[in-house]
Amino acid sequence: MTITKAKVLIAGAGFSGATLARILAEAGFCCVVLDERRHSAGNCHTERDEATGIMVHRYGPHIFHTDDDRIWRFIRRFGEFMPYRHQVLTTAGGRVYSMPVNLLTINQFFGKAFTPEEAEAFVASRTLAIAEPETFEDQALSTIGPELYEAFFRDYTAKQWGRSPRELPASILKRLPVRFTYDNNYFRHSQQAMPRHGYTQVVENMLRHPGIEVRLGESYDAAAPHDGFAHVFYTGQIDRYFGYRLGRLSYRTLDFEEVRSRAVLQGTAVMNFGDLSVPWTRVTEFRYFAPWETPSGEGSISYREYVRECGPDDIPYYPVHLAKEQALLRDYVGLAEVQHGVTFLGRLGNYAYLDMDMAIARAMEVAERAIRSFRERVAMPVFVHRPQ
Repeated sequence: MTITKAKVLIAGAGFSGATLARILAEAGFCCVVLDERRHSAGNCHTERDEATGIMVHRYGPHIFHTDDDRIWRFIRRFGEFMPYRHQVLTTAGGRVYSMPVNLLTINQFFGKAFTPEEAEAFVASRTLAIAEPETFEDQALSTIGPELYEAFFRDYTAKQWGRSPRELPASILKRLPVRFTYDNNYFRHSQQAMPRHGYTQVVENMLRHPGIEVRLGESYDAAAPHDGFAHVFYTGQIDRYFGYRLGRLSYRTLDFEEVRSRAVLQGTAVMNFGDLSVPWTRVTEFRYFAPWETPSGEGSISYREYVRECGPDDIPYYPVHLAKEQALLRDYVGLAEVQHGVTFLGRLGNYAYLDMDMAIARAMEVAERAIRSFRERVAMPVFVHRPQ
C-alpha cells in the first residue's frame, strides 16, 4: 500500500493525536481522528467565558514552554503565540511566598537578608545526611531541610498525591528546583508563551487539512470493527484499550470549583496552598494568562482545584507510578506488544506525564516512524516510546 492511499485511524484529538494526524496528512496519509469529547485539544481545551470575555482553561492551567526550536516552529504554524512568563506564589502558614523556592522565599521564610552564597550555606546546614534518599521525604530532608520541606512540600504533596511523602519515590522531588537567586520564573525554557486565541484554536488549525476527517463525540472501542484502516494509533488509556482486563491503572483526577468575583481575586495567575487545612491545592485566576488583553466583560473567573483518586467515570490526569502500578503497567505492556496494527502513544497510551512540548515531540517521532515504515513496507512498532 502506498502512502497516498494509506488510511489510518487516530484515537484522540489532543496534542498527540493532532500532531500525528497533521504530519501524516501532509505526507499523503488519509487520517480519521476520533475523540469522545465534543471538542478537540483534550485537557488543553480553552474557551472564552461569556460573562467576562476571559479565556478559560477548562481542565486546569497549561503553559507552553520548550527549548526545542523544531517544536517551537511547528506549533507556531497553527496559531499566534504571545510571550508569557509563568510565576507562582504559595500561601503557607498564613503568609504568601514566592515559588519555586528561591532566594526571596528563603529570606522571607527565615526573616533574613542572605546573599546567594550565605543562603546556600544556611540551607545546607539545615539538611539531614541521607546517603541514598529513597522517598520524597528523604529527598526533601537531604536537599532543603525540615523547615522548608514542612512549610512548602509536605502537606501540598500529600494533597496532590493522596499519600504520605514517605510513600512516594524520591524522583518526584528531583524535578522541583531550589534557586539561590531571586529568579522566580517558574520555567527555565527559552520559549515560553500562550496562544493568543487559546489552545483549542491551535489544535483545530492542526486538524484542518483535506487529508484529515475529525469525528468529535465518537469514542474508540477496541472491540468494534475497524476494517479498512491500514493502522490504528491509540492515544487513550492503555488499560482501557484492553477493557481493564488486568485491572485499572491508578491516576489522580481533578475537580474544579468555579469562583466568580466582581474584582480580581488574588492578583496572580496561580496561587498554591501548602497547608493541609485548605482542601484545594491551588487557585487559578485566568485573566492573568493573557496580560495583553483587556477583558470585555466585568469581574474575574477563577478555579479552585481539588485532587483525588480517579474513578471509572473521571478524567485521568496524573499517573501514579508506585510499585503496584508499575507491575500492572508491565503486564499491560506485555499484552500490547503481541498486538498487530496498533501503536500506543501520548500520555495515556504511554502512562506518562508529558508536557505539551514533549507530547508534540513524541508524536512527531511516531509520525516519522510511520512514514518510514509504510515506505519500507515494514511493520509499525506497538510502542515507539516504550512505557517505563
